Amino acid sequence: MSARSTPGTAGRAEAPDASANAQRYGRPEAGWRLALYTLIFEADTRAGRAFDVALISAILLSIVVVVLDSVAPLAARHGALFNAMEWGFTALFTLEYLARLMCVQRPLRYAGSFYGVVDLLAIVPTYLALLVPGLSALIDVRVLRLLRVVRVFKLSRHAAEAEMLRLALVASTRKITVFVGFVLMVVLVMGTLMYVIEGPAHGYTSIPVSVYWAITTMTTVGFGDITPKTDVGRMVTSVMMLLGWGVLAVPTGIVTAELSARRSGALADAEARSRPCDTCGAEGHRADARYCHRCGARLTAPPGA
Repeated sequence: MSARSTPGTAGRAEAPDASANAQRYGRPEAGWRLALYTLIFEADTRAGRAFDVALISAILLSIVVVVLDSVAPLAARHGALFNAMEWGFTALFTLEYLARLMCVQRPLRYAGSFYGVVDLLAIVPTYLALLVPGLSALIDVRVLRLLRVVRVFKLSRHAAEAEMLRLALVASTRKITVFVGFVLMVVLVMGTLMYVIEGPAHGYTSIPVSVYWAITTMTTVGFGDITPKTDVGRMVTSVMMLLGWGVLAVPTGIVTAELSARRSGALADAEARSRPCDTCGAEGHRADARYCHRCGARLTAPPGA
């Protein structure tokens, strides 16, 4: 049997994610390992999709159990049930992890991958909790396994939008870095000023404490654990709060501007690529192209040109 075909899927192109997994971890050629591999790693099959949906449901339920077990009244009443369910989930995830290692040709490569490490971390805390009970809360790392939902429900079709957002954030890094540096300078200056104005008598016991107050005030959080008592201090606080409104808007504006610029550029590129030649119908011409790259005929000027 070809490595590109599976029972029930012959003649159908392999999904990009499945193809990548096959190349990275090694897809078995035949036998029970191939059947197990198809079930676990290929979400484009009916059985594989059902397996992943069941796995995600088990992950969610196990996280709910851990959360409920952290509530003291519930733990006192249903602690034995929660403990039994947790060990049941751990046994299930352990078998699943071992099955993943057994059905691939390069198990060490899978074990060292992102999903392999997350799968291991999903079961290790329960065993370590026997030695250190407090580590049981780390079981919530299982939530990272829900990243498989991207593959199961075909959310990878939104990869272009995600890539555009990533590029916009990268392009905004320098501007945001300068802005954050300016904000840090402001909170340091204003915190020092409040330390001088209010002093230890009113809770501003040191410059770091005053800087903490400046950060909570500028970000409009305002915990209220430190408040000015003098008229001058209240005036400075008012300025900080008004300044905070502008501070919140700047990073959003920077990223939004980059997104708009990239979206406009993408639309312009798409429009340019869609300019067909009236003579031969060829597409893919540059925005400044005047003649067809295939037949040499003169192109119709784009709208607004």
